[in-house]
Amino acid sequence: MIEVRQLRKTYSGGVEAVRGIDFDVGAGEVFGLLGPNGAGKSTTIGMLTTTIKPTGGTARLGGIDVVREPLAARGVSSVVFQEAVVDRALTGRRHLDLHARLWRVERREASRRIDEVVAALGLGALIDRTVGSYSGGERRRLELARALVSRPRVLFLDEPTVGLDPRIRHELLDLIAGLKSRDELTILVTTHYLDEAERLCDRLAIIHAGRIVALDTPQALLAGLGRELLELRIDGDASAALASLRAHGIAHDDAFLVGSTVTVPLNGRTSAEAMAVVGDLRLTAAVTSRPPTLDDVYLRLTGGRLAEAA
Repeated sequence: MIEVRQLRKTYSGGVEAVRGIDFDVGAGEVFGLLGPNGAGKSTTIGMLTTTIKPTGGTARLGGIDVVREPLAARGVSSVVFQEAVVDRALTGRRHLDLHARLWRVERREASRRIDEVVAALGLGALIDRTVGSYSGGERRRLELARALVSRPRVLFLDEPTVGLDPRIRHELLDLIAGLKSRDELTILVTTHYLDEAERLCDRLAIIHAGRIVALDTPQALLAGLGRELLELRIDGDASAALASLRAHGIAHDDAFLVGSTVTVPLNGRTSAEAMAVVGDLRLTAAVTSRPPTLDDVYLRLTGGRLAEAA
């Protein structure tokens, strides 16, 4: 449903926001772009939704080239942007009605679709109120409803939960998860929240400095680090400690260093065995063992924590 080949965007002044990325998204799939602010996520969404012209490469939605046939591409897709795009003086129903008219939905069919999405997204109690009286989470739900009125085949969600409090964010994630089975709707979501990516996405791509550095299911990305990690917070030369661990067969090429912390996938070795070797090496370190997280995947690939880069 989404085909991207060597897609690039260089802004004036030579800023390379997206540097030749490739990925496909199947019908009915929820695909995530995971990365910090400035990684190229929103620029990618902009190119796929025809609001930003690519510098090179190709992108197709349902076989439609987004550059050569932008109106046709918009006709099969909808987008919820990172920043709210609402008129606070209008009612929620008026917003949905205007969107249906812009997409040339016949009036009777539009009324039926509006009632359907209002019920599905729990907007019944507030749909006839002015949007200025809505909370942030309610506005987000309205924007989702508006995007669905045109019955898109592809839905783009650009950082859909940014700025929401934890409870509202959790409720919105439930709503988005519920869309997965809706008419084989294909969803591409950008986020820098690790739990969001793991919960929503069938597959995800980690994007860093404009390039995709990993692409797989969340489970497969985690499996690449094994079932358990050893984490050592070194008091001293962390690089020398990592070299020593490698020399003694505890750490391999998948071990990584960030600041004074050395992280070592155990690859079948027990944590007790690894800790015994660490003890024999007399490394001055606080040592813990734990399961891997998507943050560890990101750290290994980019050398920085996602939360700190976002």
